[in-house]
Amino acid sequence: MIKYYDNRELSWLKFNERVLEEAMDMDVPLCERLLFASIFQSNLDEFFMVRVGSLYDQTLVGNEKENKTGMTCSQQLDAIFKRCAELVPVRDGAYSGIMKELQEKYGIEQVDFRALSDDEENFLKTYFKQEILPLISPQVIDKRHPFPFLKNKEIYAVAHLESKQSVKLGIIPSSGSFSRVIFLPTENRIRFMLAEELILHYLPLVFSNYKILCKSIMRVTRNADINMEEALYDHDVDFREIMSDLLRKRKKLSPVRLELTRKLDETTTAFLCEHLELKPTQIFCHNAPLDLSFVFTLRGKLEDTDPVLFYRRADPRNSAEVIHDMPMLPQIRKRDILLSYPYESIKPFLRMLNEAAEDPDVVSIKITLYRVASNSKVVEALINAAENGKDVLVLVELRARFDEENNIGWSKRLEHAGCSVIYGPESLKVHSKLCLITRKQGNKVEHITQIGTGNYNEKTSALYTDLCLMTANEDIAKEANDVFNALSMNTLVENSKHLLVAPLSLQNKIIRLIDREIEKAENGEYGYIGLKLNSLTDKVLIDKLVEASRKGVKIQMVIRGICCLVAGIPGDTENIEVISIVGRYLEHARIYMFGRGEDMKLYISSADFMTRNTIRRVEVAAPVYDSHVRERIVHIFDTMLNDNVKARVMQPDSTYSHRHPAENEEPLDSQAYFIAKAYSDCSKKPPAAVNEKPAPKAVKVRPKPVKKQKRS
Repeated sequence: MIKYYDNRELSWLKFNERVLEEAMDMDVPLCERLLFASIFQSNLDEFFMVRVGSLYDQTLVGNEKENKTGMTCSQQLDAIFKRCAELVPVRDGAYSGIMKELQEKYGIEQVDFRALSDDEENFLKTYFKQEILPLISPQVIDKRHPFPFLKNKEIYAVAHLESKQSVKLGIIPSSGSFSRVIFLPTENRIRFMLAEELILHYLPLVFSNYKILCKSIMRVTRNADINMEEALYDHDVDFREIMSDLLRKRKKLSPVRLELTRKLDETTTAFLCEHLELKPTQIFCHNAPLDLSFVFTLRGKLEDTDPVLFYRRADPRNSAEVIHDMPMLPQIRKRDILLSYPYESIKPFLRMLNEAAEDPDVVSIKITLYRVASNSKVVEALINAAENGKDVLVLVELRARFDEENNIGWSKRLEHAGCSVIYGPESLKVHSKLCLITRKQGNKVEHITQIGTGNYNEKTSALYTDLCLMTANEDIAKEANDVFNALSMNTLVENSKHLLVAPLSLQNKIIRLIDREIEKAENGEYGYIGLKLNSLTDKVLIDKLVEASRKGVKIQMVIRGICCLVAGIPGDTENIEVISIVGRYLEHARIYMFGRGEDMKLYISSADFMTRNTIRRVEVAAPVYDSHVRERIVHIFDTMLNDNVKARVMQPDSTYSHRHPAENEEPLDSQAYFIAKAYSDCSKKPPAAVNEKPAPKAVKVRPKPVKKQKRS
């Protein structure tokens, strides 16, 4: 094993552990800590459904070794199950501590039957008989009655029923057409019980003819890794029909995990393992609820309790880059505009789309959609444009995991409105965030191009940190049009001068940009690489970064999640620094910086440095040429590098440790800093208009010193 590699799956678990740390951080408001515990659990659910499911599938057709650490699929699964078994009690302890503090300080309590008064117990018994019992469907499972299909992530109450012959189980689906959170009628306090615990308590009323030997709440997680390429091969039917069929199949894939709230006896455990085809290592026993999604219901109940329970409200602000009483298209024609979500609002981008839909001189709008909001204003603008006679081309990625059904519905609605809907290459997801508006006045044709790091989704734009660049640069527009033409004709962009376009023209160009910095270092100059990514797993790029480090190139990376490169190893990665920022918002923007100062090459992108992004998807990275925008992005990056509150620094053993303020150093929470900055900047006038050439020979950009502030 090469010492500077880390396994992808174990690295992801380290990221999710950092999420869990936020649930245990006493400086985070209590209800936000509860939310982080829920996010940890939902992250882990998806990890088992996708990554564990994929490894499980691979063990059925072979046991190949992973290309960095040399671990086989079976070894990775064993390591995952072992680490998750260690994390479960940590999550349970975090949840228990949060609930204890909520009870002691605010009278908010999840009750069990040992803490109920007679009146409360009578209330719950009546509630069970009237509101739940008529709606549940109990089943008895034995030799004569087959084992039922347990739905993915659904909650069930299970009991081992006494029987003189074979194993007999009682199973009750415990979610459905009744409320999961049951609030007790109390004054000045909030006391609640979860429906599954109420059902479990009253199992003797349901299975009244049996003695119950043991009982528990259980939940099965199923593999959700459907093989789309295989399903699409040699099909001559509508793509949407294929995807709809695949989604139906996903719901019935094999179990990969069983969770329990109480240990069951050996007989029951063996019976469940046999029928679910699970090993004992795939069974996890919790002391906390198996599904923490109910915290959103609880948060709604607590919003008026005490503002200290939540983060201080911070709404996306009007961007200081934008004149808000002036149309967007003329502003963009004068100068590039950068929006920084969620600190700045997505509204200027929506205004741009809506203006284009209404502008009689706009002839076409082209856009790629990966994930959109449930009530998408972006889609509404596109439909309006089509109904106004514009040529609207929309690439809808039907394979966006867990958004497939939503996107199928949007594709139908867009088609019905008159948009041209395409799906892209058969074997490649289209993950780029690209929009091109074409406008014609007389004989003059001009373009507005928007390139983003995140989805066209109003909801996530208020939760994820992303960058949105809007430019009238004609060179960028021409190459953006080449991307759309390739997508329309089921081909790929092979060459481009300005944009980096995966799968054929991104990884190789990044290698050349790294080589440029290596050459500087070899010539005694300052070689520098700065990267902000969600994940780093591409072995080709990892090896190139290690080579650059060995040659003396300074490399600083802000990587939120998976990082398969281990930093700080003498002789190999000693010139590489990796930090991860996990805080109030999900860090999502991708920034590539090669060099510092006048000759810096700067890009924003939809692509992480993962093989799936660099050579297996259609992705776009766009150069940033405008000096003001470049300065802003460098400042954003440098501020994150100086974070000493939410930043964790990777150690040479691949673990992460909190970076704390040095002596006499002020705390800097980069996200809190950007919130405060957006609030103060929104009253400022936008910068003066500039008309710079697309690729200036020298754009003087120096990192701004970061003014540190006390944490609010």
